[in-house]
Amino acid sequence: MIGICKARWLQGYRTMKYPDGPPPELPARFAGRPAVDGARCGRDCRACAAACPTGALATAAGGGTPSIDLGLCLFCRACEAACPQQAIRFGRDHRLAAARREDLTVRGPADPVPAAFNAGMRKLFGRSLKLRQVSAGGCNACEADTNVLNTLAWDLGRFGIQFVASPRHADGLLITGPVTKHMELALQKTYAATPAPRLVIAVGACAIAGGLFREHRETCGGAASVVPVDLFVPGCPPHPLTILDGLLRLLGRVADGR
Repeated sequence: MIGICKARWLQGYRTMKYPDGPPPELPARFAGRPAVDGARCGRDCRACAAACPTGALATAAGGGTPSIDLGLCLFCRACEAACPQQAIRFGRDHRLAAARREDLTVRGPADPVPAAFNAGMRKLFGRSLKLRQVSAGGCNACEADTNVLNTLAWDLGRFGIQFVASPRHADGLLITGPVTKHMELALQKTYAATPAPRLVIAVGACAIAGGLFREHRETCGGAASVVPVDLFVPGCPPHPLTILDGLLRLLGRVADGR
């Protein structure tokens, strides 16, 4: 016991200071908010569009600057590598979550961070938010990065945000996966069992728009096709910092413009 106490003492305070301090350092391979440089774009986006496995990159009518749908984007950087003009670049900005699905579309070199704040949700859940996590047919990557937030370094509970075992004890749902047909009824029942008022958070490309499985006949194409969604968190999977940022901005704990 003395050895355990000594080891814990030497470890010191290990929970990161974010958001009161700087965010944790992101890995070199991290791909954040992309930018499309219209001045460099050759207006022939066939190579870039063909490289995208989910159809997230769309060409504009009349050959204008293409757009990237972050709700479909896997952040694989295939379009960046395929672009002959090097007009597409993935940055380091982790702030990807948005309250509206349409705000996930990037159309230029310096699109603003989309708004995630919801005044009504802040009033209801700003100091205490209990979430029931629903894996609706996912691969467990988004679930794993969500679970990271419960570790000592992140300590999600210090913000009053916790995961609970039953939807009857929850204020909302955090959904991952494309929502398979076999999970559709289960998700509907889980939503109905969550007391109103409630919120819904879709985490990952699959939960937002179906991801790689969006055209498969055994999926529903994302959570919004089954239940109303209040926050969309892009990624495949989203980094834990992206998920935490979305939750904190939704509740007004961190300003959208920060």
